Amino acid sequence: MDMETVKLSQIVERLAPELSSFLTSRELDIPIVLRDGLALLEPADAMEIVQHSICNGQRQTLLQ
Repeated sequence: MDMETVKLSQIVERLAPELSSFLTSRELDIPIVLRDGLALLEPADAMEIVQHSICNGQRQTLLQ
């Protein structure tokens, strides 16, 4: 499968909808590049992506 770019919101809606209330609209709008596409993404992978996205967002906030 080819790489696919999706928004974090698509990953959350599909694999971890319970997390949507913890994320800001800015975080949900982050583009994520998936090596094997959304179809092959596992729930554990989604959790890891969400964690990294939050950490990166916080890092950017601190740097500004």
